[in-house]
Amino acid sequence: MSFWDFFVALVLGIVEGLTEFAPVSSTGHMILVDDLLLHSKELFPASVANSFKVVIQLGSILAVVIVFKDRFLDMFGLRRKSGGAAKGGPRLKLAQVIVGLIPAGVIGVLFEDYIDTYLFSIKTVLIGLVVGGVLMIVADRFRPRVPKADTVDKVTYKQAFGIGLFQCLGMWPGFSRSGSTISGGVLLGLSHRAASDFTFIMAVPIMMGASVISLYKHWDSFTAEALPFFAVGFVSAFIFALISIRFFLKLIQRIKLVPFAIYRFVLAALIALVYF
Repeated sequence: MSFWDFFVALVLGIVEGLTEFAPVSSTGHMILVDDLLLHSKELFPASVANSFKVVIQLGSILAVVIVFKDRFLDMFGLRRKSGGAAKGGPRLKLAQVIVGLIPAGVIGVLFEDYIDTYLFSIKTVLIGLVVGGVLMIVADRFRPRVPKADTVDKVTYKQAFGIGLFQCLGMWPGFSRSGSTISGGVLLGLSHRAASDFTFIMAVPIMMGASVISLYKHWDSFTAEALPFFAVGFVSAFIFALISIRFFLKLIQRIKLVPFAIYRFVLAALIALVYF
């Protein structure tokens, strides 16, 4: 593994970790950083590049598990005391997360090949960045004055399913899974923090499932030569996702969604200037 290989893996892992769960589109950032600066597609076969993307996503997923470990332990009944809800009060249930996963799970199974074949392009990412930004502004503008659920423990099954429908928008490259689900949650009456918490918790099983399927398809790319490249990307994605998630959960309560929408418009303009 050359120094440049190490540098590429490190930078892509950092970009993944910083942007995967912020509502700014990790895909858009990967396009800019990789295509303009790193040119990883020229360094590695397509199968290795695809597997690498999955590996660094797994690093980000592990960061979510660490941040929300008490929540996951509660949902699986592995803790006697809940750190997320008052004693005797409502508590987020595993069944509610499953309900939220149903829409995207169905759409993913039915249209995965179509999405991979036809929707991954610069133009589709630009559309996703702009339309997703508009949705975020709409969510902040038309959200209920008083949230119906100020914590993730008060999310209802109806709200969970509605957020799951919004999550389907995140399958469009550039739209951002977190951007669509947080916006949907806010429109459905969750506070920004509750919508963010539910978004991150729901991301673990759906991203894990997609990652396992992808790893199975590209398992032959895990060679001894590629493993150090994967390891560097995984570790850097994990560390920076851990930092990013903790910072974002504090920030979203103060600045809401509009600043992230404006950032998306700037990113879209930059990509358009570079490629068109």
